Amino acid sequence: MELADEFKSKYELKTPKGTRDFGPEQMAIREKVLGIMTETFKRHGAATIETPVFELREVLMGKYGEEGSKLVYDLADQGGELCSLRYDLTVPFARYLAANKIEKIKRYQIAKVYRRDQPVMTKGRYREFYQCDFDIAGQGELMMQEAECLKIVEEVLTKLDVGEFEIRINHRLLLDGMFAASGVAEHLFKTVSSSVDKLDKQPWAEVREELERDKHVEEDTVHRLGELNIRQGVDELKLLFQYTELFGCNQSRIVFQPSLARGLDYYTGVIFEVVLKEFSFNSNVASTNKRSPQKKTNLATEENSETESSGSAILGSVAAGGRYDKLVGMFTDMGRGERDGGREGSAKKRPDVPCVGVSFGIERLFTVMEMKAHADTERTVRVSPTQVYVTSASATKDISAIMLQERMRLCGRLWDAGIRAETSQNWWLLILGAKELAENSVKLRCIPTREEEVELNVRMESDIPFFKLVKMEEIIDVLREKLKVD
Repeated sequence: MELADEFKSKYELKTPKGTRDFGPEQMAIREKVLGIMTETFKRHGAATIETPVFELREVLMGKYGEEGSKLVYDLADQGGELCSLRYDLTVPFARYLAANKIEKIKRYQIAKVYRRDQPVMTKGRYREFYQCDFDIAGQGELMMQEAECLKIVEEVLTKLDVGEFEIRINHRLLLDGMFAASGVAEHLFKTVSSSVDKLDKQPWAEVREELERDKHVEEDTVHRLGELNIRQGVDELKLLFQYTELFGCNQSRIVFQPSLARGLDYYTGVIFEVVLKEFSFNSNVASTNKRSPQKKTNLATEENSETESSGSAILGSVAAGGRYDKLVGMFTDMGRGERDGGREGSAKKRPDVPCVGVSFGIERLFTVMEMKAHADTERTVRVSPTQVYVTSASATKDISAIMLQERMRLCGRLWDAGIRAETSQNWWLLILGAKELAENSVKLRCIPTREEEVELNVRMESDIPFFKLVKMEEIIDVLREKLKVD
């Protein structure tokens, strides 16, 4: 008994750092968001796949840049294979393409990924979180696939009604060209890129100090980088702008930003990032689910501010992506080396599979939608998809058991007809009672509006008046019309 008491005193029931539980209301919001995304991806012709939650460590290493590789979760050795939890969905997708010799596919995937990051729950930064990816693998018209990815971003965020957003784009070749023009040595391109990528979160003074002190880049070179005009348009991206306009994208949302670096090593062409320009966000609501006044935060211009102490927080980017034409080739090279015992030139190399894609920061979008739901005090979030509630009016003890049986029988018929029904509170209310049975009618009530339709002329055949319900021929058709069920 003493051991049990000691265990209880030391044991704290909580989730691990950087993770959290989700209740029915939060899950209802999440299902809505994921439903919108899935429908959008399917409309663009994508199929879905699933990959393991952990991969061989050698598959993941060397793909995420200097900063990203430090955040990969390594698993304990379990019998010879060194494995790590997946950091994203892109590298496993490339491994899947190489392993199955797939050269053309449109795919989407929604799954959890893991990062050994310092979590900031109020800013949507977790150690376990969902990613939602859409990718196009295979040859295509120049910039057309990139334009489709940006179109999907616009469709999803517009449908979710998250407010105004900005799609920031750059090109990896242009970025490398600017580094070269500034005097950065080629072997430092990747390490400088990881620092420049922090410009949306840190002021230039901090990035400059990191380049000079930690990366040992010469002062003159850093100065030339700081002189870059980050809003100057470039001819190389004109075609992308043209195609996004043809797809009907709002051109005012798409901006060229040369400082955008995306610190992942596998990008080879166009890269982009999507940020919310303005959103009313209160971190106290995120953590407590209590409704409270919202404070507006300008996400486009105040991303460097830390305001968690006042309850307001910055969400950062909600989607990002780009072109990665060499990633699949990394795995075909690995596989060929294993098969051929490492002999160079012993097998003909298959061509790289060009790919482009976008990854949505689902957790941050979930946070936005949760804030919107709690800010709307006029509406409640439905946590159950049930459409019809079957009940019975107050009855004597003698017939209550029979009424229960008839409610169960009616629920069974509704389920068979594709109508979501149960015997606990929900949207439409079907009431069966002695009076209704006697008049061969049923009372139908819309719970949110209290709209009652008593005289529905829903006929019932009964061998024993008031008690035994044989069938109701019209109730299914009436409910289908009300619920728009085919």
